[in-house]
Amino acid sequence: MDSYLRHQKIWRILYALVNRWICRKFNMKHEDLAIDGPVLLIPNHVSAWDPLLVAMSLKHKQVYYVASEHIFRLGPVTKLLNWLVAPIPRRKASSGADTVKACLRHLREGHSVCLFAEGEQSWDGLTQPIFPATGKLARSSGATLVTYRIEGGYLSLPRWGKGVRRGSVYGHPVHIYPPEQLKGMSPAEINEAIQRDISENAWERQRITPVPYRGRHRAEGLEKALYLCPRCHQIGTLRTKDDRLYCSCGLTLRYAETGFFEPAEPFETIADWDAWQRRALRSMDKPVGELLFSDEGMTLSRIGAGHEEEPLGTADLRQYADRLCCGEYTFLLAEISSMAMVQANLLLLSDRDSYYQIRAEKGANLRKYLELWKEK
Repeated sequence: MDSYLRHQKIWRILYALVNRWICRKFNMKHEDLAIDGPVLLIPNHVSAWDPLLVAMSLKHKQVYYVASEHIFRLGPVTKLLNWLVAPIPRRKASSGADTVKACLRHLREGHSVCLFAEGEQSWDGLTQPIFPATGKLARSSGATLVTYRIEGGYLSLPRWGKGVRRGSVYGHPVHIYPPEQLKGMSPAEINEAIQRDISENAWERQRITPVPYRGRHRAEGLEKALYLCPRCHQIGTLRTKDDRLYCSCGLTLRYAETGFFEPAEPFETIADWDAWQRRALRSMDKPVGELLFSDEGMTLSRIGAGHEEEPLGTADLRQYADRLCCGEYTFLLAEISSMAMVQANLLLLSDRDSYYQIRAEKGANLRKYLELWKEK
């Protein structure tokens, strides 16, 4: 059987098997996408389950998802995924040129593609900027562009959290742009339209229509997103248990079912806290040669062109003003061309001609390393 026909048949079977389960698990409502021909589908990205949430609107439209390269290093699981759905690999912390070529090939062959153009899940409930090349891809593909928005997904399954919090999720196409319309738009105008269509602010939505997102251990994992205490200004001192966030300095907050902090001081939302800590990290003194922060038990690997993983050892990860060190390996910030995160425990970086992965084995916060690199 032709692989495309196989993928279409598998899509219909999988949809029938998981549709009710997903909708019940997330208390999800959705609008179906009914459109003929190849489609470039671009949703916002709020959780690890987004491909399944988006798929609930695609009963009649099989798509090929662009997926993080790390899932192509799972041995038998990768082989099964390739046979079932053939995801398109996207190397985080790289140029993405090969991914664009693969997307164009599918679209020009009449297939549909789903691309999460932000590149990674939201940490703070706000939609992130999309890849600058997205508009050019949409315009040159010859396919219909469909923007899609997931509402309520962040609070149901935050990137840093543990388990699904049952509240309310709504997924729907926002706008349909035929190829003829795209040809009359510049790539910058297409980017602007996409960004506007998929933008979601979890906190503004909650203020307008508060929805409880119920689940056990609601706050646990927040220290993977928040690394700086607003009271003592220390890095790495935050801890969580059940619905509480603590610092060794005595700060204690409750993460409520609505997603807001109680009390609402010093910050009411994760987004407010995150914006403050990123500003504070940028402005902090960074004497050359002085250790700024570190974490224990990191596993370093080199990733080959064929997705093979070469272990390089386990060691402490140490951040200095001009370099990042893991064991005997030193990465000068000026020579790291790209850096990104997958989920909450994988830090990926491109250093000269090599591609590396740093895995946090003990739940450490890797965001601070990424944010400091962005300053260079």
